[in-house]
Amino acid sequence: MNSKPTLQDFTHAVEIATRWSDLDALGHVNNTRFFTFDESARLDYFSVLMRDDPGFWKGYGLILARIECDFVAQLHHPAQLRTGFRISRVGRSSMNTEAAHFNGEQLIAISRGVVVWFDYGQQRPLPIPEAVRQKIVAYERLAPELAS
Repeated sequence: MNSKPTLQDFTHAVEIATRWSDLDALGHVNNTRFFTFDESARLDYFSVLMRDDPGFWKGYGLILARIECDFVAQLHHPAQLRTGFRISRVGRSSMNTEAAHFNGEQLIAISRGVVVWFDYGQQRPLPIPEAVRQKIVAYERLAPELAS
C-alpha cells in the first residue's frame, strides 16, 4: 500500500493506552515503543485468527524476521492509540504485515514487518498452510497480495 493508510483499511484493530514509562527525555512517546505497539496488535491479530488451532503458538506459529517504522507525527502522553493491523502479502512461508497507529483520526506511525511461519520443534520455516491463507484472505478488508 503506497498511500497513507486509514483506520477503515483494517479489519483488525486494538486499543493501546500510552504509559508514563513510554516517554523519552523530550516528553513524547519514544520511537522504540511503536515496535511494542506493533507486537501487541500482531499477537492479538493471530490470537483471533488462529484461536481454534490448538497447535498454534505451541508446535508452530510465527517468528518475526524484520520490522521497520515510519514516523508521521509526534505522540504525547496520555493518549489512547488505535492500532490497525493487517497482512498485506502472503508468500510461501512468510507474510508482510502493516500496522497503522492512530491517535483519534490522526495517523502517528506506520510499522511494517515480515513474519515467517515456523516449526518451533525443528527450528525451521514451514510453508504457510492453505487453510491459513484462506483465513487471512477471508478476514482482511483489503485483499493481501498472494504469492504463488
